[in-house]
Amino acid sequence: MSTETLIRPLDTKGTPVAGAPRTRGVETTTGAKVRLVIAHICIYIVALIFMAPLIYAFFSALKPNSEMFSMPPTLIGSEIKWSNFVDVFTYGPFATYIANSFIVAILGTLVTIIVSTTAGYAFGRLRWKGRDTVFVLFLATLMVPAEVLVIPMFQVMQWFDWVDTYQALVLPFAFGAFGTFLMRQFFRGIPYELEEAARIDGAGPIRTFLKIILPLSKSAVAVLTVFTFLSFWNSYLWPLIVTVDYDALGTLPVGLASFAGLTGTRWDLQMAAAIISMIPTTVLVIVLQKHLVKGIAMAGLGGR
Repeated sequence: MSTETLIRPLDTKGTPVAGAPRTRGVETTTGAKVRLVIAHICIYIVALIFMAPLIYAFFSALKPNSEMFSMPPTLIGSEIKWSNFVDVFTYGPFATYIANSFIVAILGTLVTIIVSTTAGYAFGRLRWKGRDTVFVLFLATLMVPAEVLVIPMFQVMQWFDWVDTYQALVLPFAFGAFGTFLMRQFFRGIPYELEEAARIDGAGPIRTFLKIILPLSKSAVAVLTVFTFLSFWNSYLWPLIVTVDYDALGTLPVGLASFAGLTGTRWDLQMAAAIISMIPTTVLVIVLQKHLVKGIAMAGLGGR
């Protein structure tokens, strides 16, 4: 079914022609509206399915510890204990874990962005002998699981006497190939005419990179920032291995495991700590959402 209306023909200036017979035109389509409503309903249902574990985790953080595994399961406990979010910081050095995670994630993200953008520019825009061969070998490192590299990297950290330091937590995973590949693909989609114009004006490779290429790549840098920050923020295995004094240099994932002890596990506090640990990454994704959508859509469109 459709709703029709009489439309008078227009002249070249867009003005209705006086005295001209009216014709029938479709103003709105009921079927299109129905499809739009159904699409929105499906989106809301899928969003609710994905949010259900987070909603359950939040309400579980407000339960007493004795009711975490009550049968049948309940969404809300017999009492709402907002004090769980405060007790998290008194149970252990949770504030130190948060601070260490911020330090490691921010430093690791900065180093990764510097390395990935410069290496991506060298692989994507500069011409030098053996470039493609080196790039293929560099990408081949993505096929090596991180767990395989743990022992060799730990030995290297021992040689440098970096065990139980921030350097050991940041540097080993700041030189990965993923960020370089992402930036290279984005850089290759930028018109070469811009670079040639800069070269005619006397700009060298470094100035061209800083003044032209990098400012045009904000969306790709935003994508790399989010992925890298999440990777460092959620890293568990490497900080667990390379850190000795957990109370001083422990990160959030390691700190979450500290709620499980020999006398039992404080599930209520562990759940509250998990909710707190998700806040920074959620805020980061929301702030960079616009750049994320654009960057993900455009990062793989290069390939000249």
